[in-house]
Amino acid sequence: MSDAATHAEKLVSMANQIAQFFKSQPHDEAVASIMDHLRSFWTPKMRRQIAEYLAAGGQSFDPLTKEAVARLTDI
Repeated sequence: MSDAATHAEKLVSMANQIAQFFKSQPHDEAVASIMDHLRSFWTPKMRRQIAEYLAAGGQSFDPLTKEAVARLTDI
């Protein structure tokens, strides 16, 4: 496994932890909160890497994480 893939998997794990925190919110609010967190606290490079990993068929995404990452537009 490449270092880039391993790094992306770590980003997915971190994003899934964020999603776990917001899971108690209604679906749309949870997705928006995850997106807001990623935009506020992650660098553009981190957001780009996780979005690229998702686009390449990356695994292990929580459904909320997957939706939030897919909806990020400023990668």
